[in-house]
Amino acid sequence: MDHPSLIDPSDPPERQVQKQARIIDALLRRNARQHTVGHSAYAAFQSAVTLQEQVWAKTRDLERASGELEQLRIDRERSRKTLTEALSVMEGGFALFTEGRLDICNDLFETLLPDVAHRIRPGLGVPEYFDALRGSAHVLNQDGRTREALARAREMPKGQSVNTFVVGLIGDRWFQFSLQRMSADSQIILQTDISGIVRRARREKDHLIDMHAHYMQAAFDHMSSGLGTFSREGALLIHNDRFRELLGLPPRLVRTGTAFDDILDFIRAGHDLQQEDPPGGTDWREGLRAAGHIRKRLRHSSGRVLGLHVHPLPDRGFLADISDITLEVQATELLERRVEERTAELTAANMALREQHARQARVKQELKRAKDLAEEAVTSKTRFLAAASHDLLQPANAAKLLLSSLAEKARDSELIGMVERLQGSFASMESLLQAILDISRLDSTASDLSAAPVCLGPLMSAVAEDQAPLAAERRVSLSVVPSTAWVMSDQRYLLRSIQNLVVNAIQYSPGGRVLLGSRRQGDSVVLEVHDTGMGIGPADQQRIFEEFTRAGGPGAGPGMGLGLSIVERTCRLLGHRVSVRSALGVGSVFSVAMARAQAPRDLLPVAAAGPALPGGDLDLLVLVIENDPDLLFATVQVLEGWGASVFGTCSAEEALAVTAEIGIPPDLILADYHLDDGATGVEAITAVRRAAGAAIPALMVTADRSVELMEAARAIGAEVLTKPVDLQKLRRRTAAAMRQRHGFSAMTAS
Repeated sequence: MDHPSLIDPSDPPERQVQKQARIIDALLRRNARQHTVGHSAYAAFQSAVTLQEQVWAKTRDLERASGELEQLRIDRERSRKTLTEALSVMEGGFALFTEGRLDICNDLFETLLPDVAHRIRPGLGVPEYFDALRGSAHVLNQDGRTREALARAREMPKGQSVNTFVVGLIGDRWFQFSLQRMSADSQIILQTDISGIVRRARREKDHLIDMHAHYMQAAFDHMSSGLGTFSREGALLIHNDRFRELLGLPPRLVRTGTAFDDILDFIRAGHDLQQEDPPGGTDWREGLRAAGHIRKRLRHSSGRVLGLHVHPLPDRGFLADISDITLEVQATELLERRVEERTAELTAANMALREQHARQARVKQELKRAKDLAEEAVTSKTRFLAAASHDLLQPANAAKLLLSSLAEKARDSELIGMVERLQGSFASMESLLQAILDISRLDSTASDLSAAPVCLGPLMSAVAEDQAPLAAERRVSLSVVPSTAWVMSDQRYLLRSIQNLVVNAIQYSPGGRVLLGSRRQGDSVVLEVHDTGMGIGPADQQRIFEEFTRAGGPGAGPGMGLGLSIVERTCRLLGHRVSVRSALGVGSVFSVAMARAQAPRDLLPVAAAGPALPGGDLDLLVLVIENDPDLLFATVQVLEGWGASVFGTCSAEEALAVTAEIGIPPDLILADYHLDDGATGVEAITAVRRAAGAAIPALMVTADRSVELMEAARAIGAEVLTKPVDLQKLRRRTAAAMRQRHGFSAMTAS
């Protein structure tokens, strides 16, 4: 019976035969033991027959295995012979190392190095082979690199599969060694002859070097600069003809190998060095390494100037560059001379400018003094006008009141015509005086303009009421469109501007119509005055805002042409935009655009005065406080002419005495603001009210238009009438006081 588990088929045939012989011997011994212990003869015979069959079977297997083994040996010898023949015809060396030992190689591998050929035998280890190469006298060790490559190949790491390097042999022979790991226990070394490739590459390299030298030489020869290359030791390598020509070098100094120091000595002898001398000996190398370049300028006795520039090359040599910079130097010197000349001119011009600046400084100082004098004169004029306004308006106001009284008394006499002419002349004088004062105030007190929320409705109504008599005289239909719009402006100056526009429209629209109103336009409110007058031509529509300019024509009214100039100046200072649209024979529209404002909660619009009472006496008890005797007399005459009972006083003390004497409060107090000894009408009104114990209606008459006075009058609830007093306003205010005669409330002294 076969036991495959006892015989390994992968074992060699000889080993399998040995195992089978041992198995047969063991079976025979076993059979002998069985016979000894008394087995039956039949059993022994049967066992012997079986054993004999197994022996014959194993013998046949052994003969067959021996035949196969012999055939394998024959095939192996044939294959080895074939491999040896194949290796012998290879151009390169070949060797197979199995388990680190030489197994087979060709003749070239064995005889490549004659001095170590005797060591190339089967069983040679890889490290020993490379040691033999390193010790061979036929191997060229180029800068130690070959020995280093052999040492690395000897210790080739296990993870590395290929290691290739080139080995030079004597006789200009070159081989590429390639060590390849085929498996864990086999390696191949190939030796490839690359001598032809190396020689061809060397020839091509030499050819390229020669061609490069030719190209460089050709490039050098065609350059305008002189060029010379030197080795690291300072020996001349190549140069161009321009290098020799510019420096004027003799033939002996342009030969290959000429020392740079010799050329420097020649340059030093034949040229005037404009800068420090080029260093002699070997110092120039240190200077070149330290600075990275050497740059010098050489001036020849003939006037030619050369630039010498030496800079290093990558191979530690250096390049000398010579260029003709004569024109450049001449241009530079010419430019420097021109710069010097220009500098001298600029210096002279600077001195002239300094002198001019000094003169201008003196002129500026004189102008400053003149300006100070002018400002002082303007200030003096302002103070004079401020002081003179009161003195001028006082007699004008008295004359106006007296003329009014005279007109009342001469109404039914033959003098009425003369009195009316006198009133007209006085009105013209009053208008001119008022315009001059307005212009003076705008010129000198522009800072007094104070923008605040102003309601247009009361201002327009007040202007319409004040100008109603003039409109009636000129047969003009004057109407106002009610408005509740609020704008940012100065109430006093805006009122004056509206009045000037309305008066101008009435003057130039006899028998026509004038409409005063306002409309909103975005964030602005536009106040407009429409008239049906003669109109203004395009050429005059901007000129009419100049002083003393009036539109011509048969419908022109009286005046000096100052009203519109005052409007334009006022609007400019307040930031309003004034404009005009007009057509000849159709009429004009004057517009003033102002910024809209919110109505303040604590400021109510000034109520418009009520209409004047119809004819009849004013049954009033009026207390007049005026320190000017003439004006006091005129005021008393006018009020008495209107039927009022008047007590004229010159001071607050006298007014208090009169009030105490009559024993009852007056119906109206009419007081001037500026009284004697620095007293004011505000103090006088307050004192009389306190003494009478009643809130007596009061009117304050003054030539002062300051904001402080308006605030003081508003604080005590008194209305302000500016001088010269408009008699229509005065009559309406006194009539309003008569209506309130029985409606005032008592006040306690405060």
